[in-house]
This record gives sequence, C-alpha cells and structure tokens, in this order.
Amino acid sequence: MRTLETLNFDNSYARLPEDFHARLRPTPLENPHLVSFNPAAGRLIELDPAEALRPEFIHYLNGTAQLPGMEPLAAIYAGHQFGHFVPQLGDGRAILLGEVRTSQGERWELQVKGAGQTPFSRQGDGRAVLRSTIREYLCSEAMHGLGIPTTRALCILGSSEEVYRESIETGALLLRMAPTHLRFGSFEVFYYRRQFDQLRQLADYAIEHHYPHLKATPDPVFSMFEEIIEKTARLISQWQQVGFAHGVMNTDNMSLLGLTLDYGPFGFLDSYAPRFVCNHSDYQGRYAFDQQPDIGVWNLSRLGQALLPLFAAEPKHAAARANEALHRYDDILHSHYHQGMQKKLGLKTSQAQDRELISELLSLLAANRVDYTLFFRTLGKLKLASPQDDHQLRDMFLDREAFDRWADSYRQRLNAESSQDHERKERMDAVNPKYILRNYLAQIAIDKAERDHDYSEIERLLALLREPFTEQPENENYAALPPEWSQAIQVSCSS
Repeated sequence: MRTLETLNFDNSYARLPEDFHARLRPTPLENPHLVSFNPAAGRLIELDPAEALRPEFIHYLNGTAQLPGMEPLAAIYAGHQFGHFVPQLGDGRAILLGEVRTSQGERWELQVKGAGQTPFSRQGDGRAVLRSTIREYLCSEAMHGLGIPTTRALCILGSSEEVYRESIETGALLLRMAPTHLRFGSFEVFYYRRQFDQLRQLADYAIEHHYPHLKATPDPVFSMFEEIIEKTARLISQWQQVGFAHGVMNTDNMSLLGLTLDYGPFGFLDSYAPRFVCNHSDYQGRYAFDQQPDIGVWNLSRLGQALLPLFAAEPKHAAARANEALHRYDDILHSHYHQGMQKKLGLKTSQAQDRELISELLSLLAANRVDYTLFFRTLGKLKLASPQDDHQLRDMFLDREAFDRWADSYRQRLNAESSQDHERKERMDAVNPKYILRNYLAQIAIDKAERDHDYSEIERLLALLREPFTEQPENENYAALPPEWSQAIQVSCSS
C-alpha cells in the first residue's frame, strides 16, 4: 500500500497539446473537512486507508497543496444536450488532478468535482453541493455493487462555503475515479470545429491507452467505434434490467469506455413505470426510463458522425460504414437484455416463448404499479408445487387473477426445464438485488449530513450497497417499500 506522496502519477492526458485542456489548480473550499472515505476505491490505486486520516489528505485534494506528479487540468469537450448541440462545454466544475498508475499497470484518473471555476464554467460557480456529492458518491458505489460499469468514488470533502442553487447550500468536493473520463463530446468538439488533426490525435490517444488491443486491427478507429457500440448497448441493457434511470443522457455524459458517468438526477424505479422520468428538469420526458435504449443509439450516432473523417476519405462511404455498425446496436442490446431478464426469472435455458413471458410480466407490473425490485426478489421464493402459497406475490397486484394466469405460464415454463426451487432461488438472488439506492434512502443520508453534520448514514449505506444481493437481516428495513413522503422528492439538473 502506498502513501499519498508515493502514488505513481503518469499523466498521459496532460501530455496532449493545449487544444485538449486548460491547466489550472482547484480553488480551495472554505474550511474543508472529510465527510467520507471509501477504502474499496482506495485499494484500486493502492492507497493505504490510513492516509485519509492525515491533514495533508484534505490539503492535497482541496488544492491548498499539490502532490508530486500531479498536473491539474480541465478537459474540453462539446455535446448534444437534450438533443441540441452545444459547441463548447468542458469540465466546468471538475479538475483532473492526474493519473495514478498502479504496480499492475492499471491507470486511474483522479478527478475532483466541485473544484471551482475553469475556463469552461460558462458563468457557473464551479462548485458542487453536499447533496449532489453524496448522491453520486453512493450511487457510483451502488452501481459497482450491482456489477454495472461505473466511475468510482474515493471520498467526499465538506465545507462551510455557501453555494447558491434553488436555495443556499454548502459546497463540497467529490473525488471520482475512472480509467478515463473521455466522453462522446470529447470528439464532437473537434469534429464541429473542423479540427481533424486534433480529432485524429485524440482517437490515437484513446486507442493507445484504452483500446490497445485494437492497434493491430486493419482499422483501429473503426474497430474502437464498434467496441464502444457494444459496450454502450451492454451498459444500457444492464440499466434496464436493474431499473436504473440516468436522467441526463447527453452526449457529454456518455463514457468512451461504456461506464455510467456523471450522476445527477438519477433514480431507481420504485413501482414499475416505463415512462418514469427521474429528472425534474426533463419537461419533455426525453430521458424517460423506457427511452434510454433509443437515446443510446442516438448518442452513438453523434459519436459516429464525429468520427466520420477518420472512417474513410469519401464522406458517403464513411457514413455507410458508421450506419452499418450502428445497425448492430439493437441486436446487441436486446440480446443482453433478454439474457439478463431470463436470469432474473431463474431460467436456465432460452426458449422462443420467453420474450412473451417477460413482456406480459412487465405489462402486469406497470398496470398494477408493482415495486420492481421487491417483486423480482420475492419471485425467487416461489414454490413450483405450491400455487396456493403465492400470497406474498399475489398481494403485490390489484388484479390478482391476472397475476395467477401469468404465474401459471411461468410455472409451466419452469417445469419444462425441470427447475428446482432451492437451486433456482440461489441463482435468482444472485441477480435480483435486495437493496438499491432508492431516492428516499439517499435523502435521509443527505438530511442528516446537512442538518446535523452526521455522516453515519452515508457509511451505513455505503456498506449496505456493496452487498446488494446478500441477505442482511439487521438491515431488513432498507429493503422495504418506500414511504409515502418519498413521492415528493424531486431531483433536477442542479442535483
């Protein structure tokens, strides 16, 4: 394990020319203090958890001191926001401190979010608030616990600094980590500026550092695009399986590595509602839960457009190649989605009628407003030979007879593959989480932190969500239906 001073910085992105970033240090927060430290993320960079207890830990992250090897910068990018192109965005409140290289050769970018104004802040204050940092901190680790690709979070710093949103809140800092924070918009900015040399340079950089296995292919850039399509399709299929809504699927929030990136107004489904919109700012429902698969391919088409000059010299030929690759997206996503849903139902084999069985179930869940997570976790308890004991499942539905009809079809399907109750439950419990980060759970942690400077609930949730599939009898109340008051919780782009 390493001390702070012996972290091995090797800043590959900082070696790109000035067209790609602006060099600056974080603007320190007033009276910073440690809110939470995540030792699991620390292990990724081989950091001794005892280092978080040193006063220097706060100084290095807050910008009042700088570790040897750090080269702080803010990256430039563009993006399509709610379908409209914005020619320059960039890290408006995030600063990349540097890239840590581990003894195993892995690279982790350390980025502080809420680090103050940058040249890309666009009249923003460059700050994050405690509320939003707690949400991202917890959710990125919850997603990791669910096995979904994501950025990670090392720690939160709080402060006494006042920040103005809908009301006065306190400023905070989140240190998040990823092999890279490159996004679709990182390429869009150079395409729309007609800076094709920089476009090529960024593509070569991405291949060299993040897709090196493609260097020997006949066309590495096109091969990278194909792999990004596959990673994105797989990621969104996982979102849909677990009931996660991102909330702001702009192209500047789409990761080049297929990671869940930029947690803002996210939400997990409570009752199953396909048109669930978690973002109070999304007035048109563009990023509703059931729209995420289509938005994924739309965003990929914007990335494909940005890469067209690198696909072929002749524009029509380049566009044809990109479209051919994009046509594979739906098959990839639906294949992964249905495989995942079959596992959620405890099916060991794949049969033609499974898609209808899944579709009928989702329609039932939506019509009866059944809690998505609780239903699938409870379904694992179903006994093949005891339909009369289905009371816990039946009582989730207003239309119990409709559930009975579906359950009869489900039992026939299970019997067709000689399913065994105990073995099936074990498999289902391994893919159907008992615990998710419901908005009300995050809000309780936020309220305690803001009102009482009590961060114990953050630590409790962090531990709980690391093991979302494991029965934790002492935490049974965290798996209950959300309380009525939770329906009043609203999250928006300011979150």
